[in-house]
Amino acid sequence: MSPLLPKQSILVVDDSPENIDLLSEVLRDEYRIRVATSGEKALKIVYSDEPPDLILLDIMMPGLSGLEICRRLKANPDRRRIPVIFVTAMSSIEDEKRGLETGAVDYITKPISPPIVKARVRTHLALYDQSRELEHMVKQRTHELLTTRQQIIRRLGRAAEFKDNETGNHVLRMSHYARLIAEAHGLGQEASEIIFNTSPMHDIGKIGIPDSILLKPGKLDTEEWKVMYQHPIMGAEIIGKHDNELLETARIIALTHHEKWDGSGYPQGLKGEAIPLEGRIVAIADVFDALVSIRPYKAAIPLNEALQYLESQSGRHFDPSLMEAFRKALPEILRIKEIYADENGALTDLEFHIKEIYDHKDDPKGYPEVLASTDGGLD
Repeated sequence: MSPLLPKQSILVVDDSPENIDLLSEVLRDEYRIRVATSGEKALKIVYSDEPPDLILLDIMMPGLSGLEICRRLKANPDRRRIPVIFVTAMSSIEDEKRGLETGAVDYITKPISPPIVKARVRTHLALYDQSRELEHMVKQRTHELLTTRQQIIRRLGRAAEFKDNETGNHVLRMSHYARLIAEAHGLGQEASEIIFNTSPMHDIGKIGIPDSILLKPGKLDTEEWKVMYQHPIMGAEIIGKHDNELLETARIIALTHHEKWDGSGYPQGLKGEAIPLEGRIVAIADVFDALVSIRPYKAAIPLNEALQYLESQSGRHFDPSLMEAFRKALPEILRIKEIYADENGALTDLEFHIKEIYDHKDDPKGYPEVLASTDGGLD
């Protein structure tokens, strides 16, 4: 490695100080070593602003096991590409198979052989570097395609609004709320932006609900609710299954945003973490905006009452850890609520950059100036 380049970073995760010392001794001449003696500490390092380039991970640890840590990393779009090598005393073929199926790139058994550890680390770091360079090239060449897909998703989300009786800016507000909750929960920029760009499609399935039910001014009867309960399935079918992460996330959100933490939701009755994270995030964003917004059939609920209701549903309707993220993000959520209020005009179609909003976030008097530049919004 050139002396002008910074050393690559390796995170060693093991509950045994002796094992950490041994691996550190083997690798410290060539790499910058960071260590964690628990799964919780390891995740904090991985989700920090300076994530490691590679992780050496023990499997058998108290608290979070190595397998669970690996599963969580591979479920996060911002961190799933970091190569994970299991270093463990679990040496059976079945153990190795399970570790590789979880997402690890390699499996080294203890007691370790220093030359093998060095060779495997060097190989996977080189592959990771190549992967990142290729990914950068692909991102540059597919930016226009991604932008087109985002616009299509927003247009379809808008189409669902025309079918429904919700207010014009609901989709815009709740997509910002979902992004803020995701960020407060610890998801990185890429994962949060994916949720922001796909959540407008959450109610696309309502296109398939008859107007007599969707626009009914009073309460729905049992048979009508049976039809309404189908709109998440319809939404998922409209979007379809895709290898593309953006469209697949949109499908997952459409299908799961009415599931509840305690298993009483629909259409599948999923419970707890069986509900995809994206669906759990959008559930909070969607319900909050519905509570505090005017509808043709109801008045807006006062903010304090809406917040009390959401708190009462923590652990029932909503994931308690995401409710904590919601509370953390609430000041910014309320800024979005003010800026995209329905009385300011229909801003759904406006190229209204969030950076401009945040430029004024410490100067409330600046908000009217930003809004004034829109001429009251585009109707």
